[in-house]
Parts: sequence; structure tokens; C-alpha cells
Amino acid sequence: MTAPLTLEGFRADLAEFLYQQPHEVDLEEHPLHAGLDSLRVTTLVERWRAAGVDVTFLELAECTSFAQWWRLLSAGQEATP
Repeated sequence: MTAPLTLEGFRADLAEFLYQQPHEVDLEEHPLHAGLDSLRVTTLVERWRAAGVDVTFLELAECTSFAQWWRLLSAGQEATP
């Protein structure tokens, strides 16, 4: 069983694709404005699903900030048995 996704892990995953340090990730920023394209989002979805989070690309695409992503991932993680 994999460890649950934490906010720190979430920020680290984003930072990897944004070429930033985790503390530099602005959770209020829009993912597309931050520089994530659909391929990177798909890669993140696959990573998070492998970690046991119930989330889809479409669900993330409807969000307008990384903070909304985190709320969605947290809820998806809680829903997974």
C-alpha cells in the first residue's frame, strides 16, 4: 500500500513540472497560467491515481487553481477504500 498523498507531496509533484521549489508553488495560481499543459496534467493524474487518489483529468481541468486541485485530491483520497 502506498502512503497517502500529502500537501507537501502535492506541492513537490507540481514543483517538478513547474521547474520550481515546492515552497514557490502558488496554490492560488491557475494550472494553465502556471505553465502546465495537458500532457503534464495527464502525467500527474496517472501519478496520483497510482498513489490511490480517485481523480480524473476532466475533474482537474474544471478547476481554476491548484488549491482547488488539492481539495479535489484530498476528497478523492478519502473516498478510496
